[in-house]
Amino acid sequence: MKRAAIFLLAPTVRPFTIMAGAILVLALMDRGTGYFFSLGTIFSVMQLFATIGLVALGLGLSILVREFDLSVAGIVGLAGCIAVMTGVSNPWLGVLLGVCAGVVSGLLQGLIMTRLNLSSVGVTLGGLLTLQGITYVLTENKTIGYPNMAVALGLNEPIANLLSVRSAAALAVFVLAALVMTYTHIGPDVIATGSDRRASRIAGLNTERVIIGVFAASGASAALAGVLLSYSLGAASPIALADMLAPAAAAAIVGGVSVVGGRGSPMGIAAGVLTLCILRSGLSAIGVEPHVHDLVTGGILAVIAILDAPDLARRVTAWRLDRAERQEQALARKSP
Repeated sequence: MKRAAIFLLAPTVRPFTIMAGAILVLALMDRGTGYFFSLGTIFSVMQLFATIGLVALGLGLSILVREFDLSVAGIVGLAGCIAVMTGVSNPWLGVLLGVCAGVVSGLLQGLIMTRLNLSSVGVTLGGLLTLQGITYVLTENKTIGYPNMAVALGLNEPIANLLSVRSAAALAVFVLAALVMTYTHIGPDVIATGSDRRASRIAGLNTERVIIGVFAASGASAALAGVLLSYSLGAASPIALADMLAPAAAAAIVGGVSVVGGRGSPMGIAAGVLTLCILRSGLSAIGVEPHVHDLVTGGILAVIAILDAPDLARRVTAWRLDRAERQEQALARKSP
C-alpha cells in the first residue's frame, strides 16, 4: 500500500493521478444529477483545453530547459490579430503568417538570450511588452472583426458532440509533440539541457541550439493557439487574449513540469491542462461559485510545491533508511 502511494505521487504519474482525483471528486459532488458527465460539460472542457492547452505546451517546453517564456501571452494576441487581418480570403495564409510571427519571435528571443547570456525572464518580459505594443499599433487599439464566419463556425463545429475542430487540432499538436519528444533525440536533448546545462555542454551537446529551438517551438505553439481562438471567435483584440499566462503556467506545473527544469512531458502538460479545465467546467456545471476554481487550483499548486520540495524528499528518504535499519536491528536481536 505504501509503495502504491509513493508510486502515485511520482512526478511522472502525478498529473494523471490529480486529473483522475478531480474527476472523482466532482463526480461525487454532482450527486447523481448528471450535469458533470453531460456532453455539454465535456464539450466545454475540450473547448477550454483548446484555448489554454497550446499556450501551456509552449510555456512548459521553455520551463523544461530551465527558462521561462513570458512572451507567450503577447504572441497569442499578436498572432491572432495577424491571422484575422490577413486570412479573410485565405484562412491558411493567416495561419501561416500568425505561426511564423510566433516562430520569429521565439528565435529572436532565444538568440538574444544565448548570445548575450541573459536571463529569459528579462528578455521575454521585454518581448511580451514589445509584442503587445506591436499588436496595439497594428490594430490601432481596436477590436478587429473576422468576416469569414464559415471558418469561425467550422472551427467550433462539434465532432461527436465531444470535440470541435479547434480542440481536435490542439490534441493533434500535443500528440505530435509527444512523439517528437519520445522517439527523436530532441526529447533527451531538451531534458539534458534543463537538468544540467554545464554537464550537457561538456558532453558535446549544443545547448544554445536546443534553447533557441525550444523558444521557436514555444512561440509557434502559442501563436497557433491565438490564431485558432481568434478565428473561432470571429474577432481579434489587442487585450482580449492577454490573460493566458497565469492559467498556462498553472497547467504546466500541475502537469508535472518542474520549475527547476529537466522534468516533464507533453502528455503530462496535457493532463495538467485537462485537470484545470475539468475543474473550471465541472464546478460551473454543478453550480459552484467561479472563485472556488481559483482556490482549488491554488491549493493543488501548494500541495505540488510541498511534494517537490528538496528537503521533504531528503527527509522521506532518511526516514525510510532509518526505518529499514531499525527493522534489520530488530531482526538481528530476534535471531539466535
